Amino acid sequence: MNYYEIIFYVFAVLTVVSAGVVVFSRNIIYSAFALLFTFTGVAGIYVLLNADFIAITQLLIYVGGIMILLIFGVMLTTNVTNVEITTQTLKALPATIVVAIVSALLVSTMVSTKWAVKDPISVESTTINQIGELLLTKYLLPFEIASIVLLIAMMGAAFLARKN
Repeated sequence: MNYYEIIFYVFAVLTVVSAGVVVFSRNIIYSAFALLFTFTGVAGIYVLLNADFIAITQLLIYVGGIMILLIFGVMLTTNVTNVEITTQTLKALPATIVVAIVSALLVSTMVSTKWAVKDPISVESTTINQIGELLLTKYLLPFEIASIVLLIAMMGAAFLARKN
């Protein structure tokens, strides 16, 4: 086992354990912070898959933006510290059976697949240069149209939000 595999297993365990805390925690603040670690673990796995642009996007948008917004939203609402989230469900047995079947299918697929093994990340294998070149050459017009549509939507939201 090399360092690359060890790092992968660390990120995988971080992602799975923190996702379990998100699901099974009774405190909403613990769930929100565990979701932060889940997003970070997923970003780490993206880095190991040579998807550096998606990893940076994951960190900036989910960890940096959405999670901070969610944590502030939870912390700024009133009476959050005393709220208990019920995790009891009426359909626990059917859900357990479905999860067992899906897990068995995933494990059997994982074991029976012949995985292609590549060299660790090299500087030449990054995708940021390729994405930047495509956005400024072949896909320049759709990129600019999307930015104009987002600008119009933001102006419309500001217009609707202002008081008369």
